[in-house]
Amino acid sequence: MLTKSGKRLEEIIKKAIDDHIIKNSEYEEIIALAHEDGVIDAHERVLLAELNDLIADKSVKRVAD
Repeated sequence: MLTKSGKRLEEIIKKAIDDHIIKNSEYEEIIALAHEDGVIDAHERVLLAELNDLIADKSVKRVAD
């Protein structure tokens, strides 16, 4: 089941992937959303891993606000 925070997380991450850029504030929002309900579910873990992989290989660039 997709949680509300998981759905919002997915939207923010997809935007970052489409833009190839993620601001530090967006990244912090993603982390806060993931921890919001006290549980990082399987779907959220996959999304976070994908985002971190894309940042690591520079497909998505993390930038200052």
